[in-house]
Amino acid sequence: MLMEQPGEENNLKLDWDHIDTVLLDLDGTLLDLNFDLEFWLEYIPKVYSKQNHIDFQTAKEIIISKINSQEGKLTWYCLDYWEKQLELDIMKLKSDISHLIQVHDHALRFLKFAKDNNKRIYLVTNAHRKGIKLKMKMSKIEGFFDEIISSHDFGIPKQQQKFWKELDKQIDFNKERSIFFDDSLDVLEAAAKFKIKNVIAISKPSTKIAKKNVPGFRNIENFGESMPQ
Repeated sequence: MLMEQPGEENNLKLDWDHIDTVLLDLDGTLLDLNFDLEFWLEYIPKVYSKQNHIDFQTAKEIIISKINSQEGKLTWYCLDYWEKQLELDIMKLKSDISHLIQVHDHALRFLKFAKDNNKRIYLVTNAHRKGIKLKMKMSKIEGFFDEIISSHDFGIPKQQQKFWKELDKQIDFNKERSIFFDDSLDVLEAAAKFKIKNVIAISKPSTKIAKKNVPGFRNIENFGESMPQ
């Protein structure tokens, strides 16, 4: 595990000559998490309250309780699961506010940098394929990836070691010459446990929420800090 050193949060020194493979999370890493937070914590409760004839705050508490009950499980990320649970057309509702899907500052420049330097670039996400399709359409970043891998393909979330073993089988990457970016502590810990040499935390997944360093890892606020100056 790459341990965070005092005063180095904004001074990330990476030896790109010794990195061949770039593994990237999607929500909160490449894309602003604001869309997902707005969708699940504001828009869904609003629609759910109208559908079930309850007030917004009660609806929000119900939604949060349901979400929390699935934390860390693949169902937490499964849009088909939530469609059945909430009896809502999740993809239609996502499309309603899809204008909020935004690429993080410097993420596009980073993807171009990695591509120009002949790195293997993989999107490695717990996001459901239906959601990925919408986000690729809105963000226009799909063309940068050698492959897009969803944990739903394996039936195992990134929090579990079996996911990383399956990923290794699929793309055959050298852990010593790879780098992984994510904003979730449990996922970062799983990647570090799998012995990926460079594991980097995103400390500001949403533009609407203050920066918060992820303990135990080297942190960056944005991808501008990961490229050679």
